[in-house]
Amino acid sequence: MDLNAILTWPYLVPLICAASIVLVLPLVAGYIVLVERKVMADMQVRLGPMRVGPHGLLQPIADALKLLIKEDIIPENADRWIFWGAPLISVTAAMLSLSAVPIGPVFLIADLNIGLLFILGVSALGIFGIVLGGWASNSHYSLLGALRSAAQLVSYETSAGIAVVGTVLLAGTLSTTAIVQKQATDGVWFIFAAPIGFFIYLVASIAETNRAPFDMPEAESELVAGYMTEYSGFRWALYFLAEYTNMIVVSSIATILFLGGGLRPFSGTSALDFLDYFPAAMMLGIAGYCFYRAPKQPVAVQKGFMAVVGLLCGGLALLLAGPVAVPALAAIKPGLHGGFWFLLKVSAYIYVFMWLRFTFPRYRFDQLMQLGWKFLLPVALANLVGIAVALALHRGLGWNVVLSFGLTTLLTVAVAGFLVWVGEGREVTKIGEEEETAANA
Repeated sequence: MDLNAILTWPYLVPLICAASIVLVLPLVAGYIVLVERKVMADMQVRLGPMRVGPHGLLQPIADALKLLIKEDIIPENADRWIFWGAPLISVTAAMLSLSAVPIGPVFLIADLNIGLLFILGVSALGIFGIVLGGWASNSHYSLLGALRSAAQLVSYETSAGIAVVGTVLLAGTLSTTAIVQKQATDGVWFIFAAPIGFFIYLVASIAETNRAPFDMPEAESELVAGYMTEYSGFRWALYFLAEYTNMIVVSSIATILFLGGGLRPFSGTSALDFLDYFPAAMMLGIAGYCFYRAPKQPVAVQKGFMAVVGLLCGGLALLLAGPVAVPALAAIKPGLHGGFWFLLKVSAYIYVFMWLRFTFPRYRFDQLMQLGWKFLLPVALANLVGIAVALALHRGLGWNVVLSFGLTTLLTVAVAGFLVWVGEGREVTKIGEEEETAANA
């Protein structure tokens, strides 16, 4: 096969994208953990990991090596084959669901006409890895954690699915690329048309990924790490790789459905085209900060490392500025800038995950179920009906789009307020009954 045939092979780009995901994603997940530890340390006024590498930047590599050489223990009465394969189910489902995610207009493995349905369906298979892992461990703690995780995922996937259907109504398609294109055509991101749907999806996505304050299946203080109790070494790491990959998946879905995918903010407004320089300016600012901090590092290795990072960021700044400043390179602008904006939005969404984890206390399991079934689900249904009514008013009766969606959003907020009021009344009644029972006793 000659070079021309290789370069024109239709599966070359999808193959490169798939290999990039499989090879790079574990490293990205490891550094998301490092960023999370750094963010937590900053919120608690400390430094976080600092020992391994400059500023602790090699800590994920050290953790991965430690887990690879750590002793692998399988309980004596465990179902060995299922115990071995359960983590693979979770991580495979998480990675496979990324195959239909368009990271910008160029980086895409498969452009499916039912891409959104594929992502949701495949990512939902990860629960089998959790349930099978808990069952195969032959441990009451693991089984209880797996069952609680299954109940939690089913509860919140229902609300998240209904929120997603609202954006499908707005876009009129299940294709992820077409949903992004619809937002470009309309000149507005769907978060402004369906803000309640975005809020519902945000809360449900946190619960789906077992993140605090909804991390009951992994509550160390109650369930001894939940369904992963009997796992050690690299198999234990695979569950965490699946969790952080799922964080990327749900963040990517939110970016595609509500935040315009790889679109620049106000991409339809020519007066704001100066925002095209933001990616290059951001990378140039990071490079300048690295050069500013490099001489202040206490060790020569750290000084050199900071300088190298600055040079890399400076190179990225030139790469991102090229398509804007040089008309001959305009053809590569959608791929470069689309990927930048997509990754920036996904990073911001993941940061919200971390921020909430270090801000709110953990829910009790009954509170978690009550929030999912008694509040989020009814509000999601009201939001779906509201979007359908708004579309009927706008497209069928010719109402102003802002008036149509503003009115139905206010009605959905009223439904949410009513549910909160009813919930508070039930809680007050319950507390009164408990106090009366205690007084009579």
